[in-house]
Amino acid sequence: MTEPNSAPTTPRTRLWAIVGATGTGKSDLALDLAETLRDRGNPAEIVNADAMQLYRGMDIGTAKVPEAERRGIRHHLFDVRAVDEEAAVAWYQPLARAAIADVQARGGDAILVGGSGLYVSSVVYDFAFPPRDAATRERLERELESLGIDVLLDRLRSLDPATAARVDPRNGRRVIRALEVLEQGSATHGAALPERPELWRADTRIVGVHLDRADLVERLDARVERMWQAGLLAEVEALRAHGLESGTTAQRAIGYAQALAQLDGRLTRAEAIAETQALTRRYARRQVSWFKRYPELSWHDAPIRARDLLES
Repeated sequence: MTEPNSAPTTPRTRLWAIVGATGTGKSDLALDLAETLRDRGNPAEIVNADAMQLYRGMDIGTAKVPEAERRGIRHHLFDVRAVDEEAAVAWYQPLARAAIADVQARGGDAILVGGSGLYVSSVVYDFAFPPRDAATRERLERELESLGIDVLLDRLRSLDPATAARVDPRNGRRVIRALEVLEQGSATHGAALPERPELWRADTRIVGVHLDRADLVERLDARVERMWQAGLLAEVEALRAHGLESGTTAQRAIGYAQALAQLDGRLTRAEAIAETQALTRRYARRQVSWFKRYPELSWHDAPIRARDLLES
């Protein structure tokens, strides 16, 4: 019996993270979980953790759930960037955490879903990013243009060999960011999962969706074929008119880079599809390796019933 003048008990909300390789059914599970929670009186909502689904117009190639198929469930951080804008994880983290806090303040569970490992880690773990310095970045960008990336890479190797080994040597933006951080006095770049990660929120449950490798490869190869059949080339052609090739992030997305090459005549349709399939399979392996490092993660074989998650 509630004592007089005591405040009513508010059910504790939870942060769910649905992770795993691309093509394993994470989006469907997130929708099922949100719907099941809502049937039980919990106004759950979904928060995106796929770096490429942040972009407006990148729909077919990212397997984004169309608005008409979102079952009336509110989705956060989808279609929030133009393709000519950068989508950095340091920019994403505070927005995702604010969306989660907003959902939970309204009494609902927040369901973070996506396969971009660094983006997921930045939200669920105590994960801090060094500050930015516009003047330093501008100077380093001028040096990159005048001296070339090899000079900046050599400088990074001499200052921070561990970070230099992690950074893509072809990615000038990443090399510049690492040097920018070092010039501000930080000992390391910082954009990596900590050795002993601690959860940002104690109410977090991380669910990994697992699919047998042979089945996953078959599913991924078929999905790439369907993307071309569904009009990926036309989607990329339209995005090109909106600045796709001037963006630092979107143009390198798997499938989009290959579609651009096909439009330019550098790849045939068959070559573009085959290259996208190979890169997608490789990306799926990297995703599984990344998420295996999460000590709190529990793997579940697909397909997964949302009811079973809630009862386990």
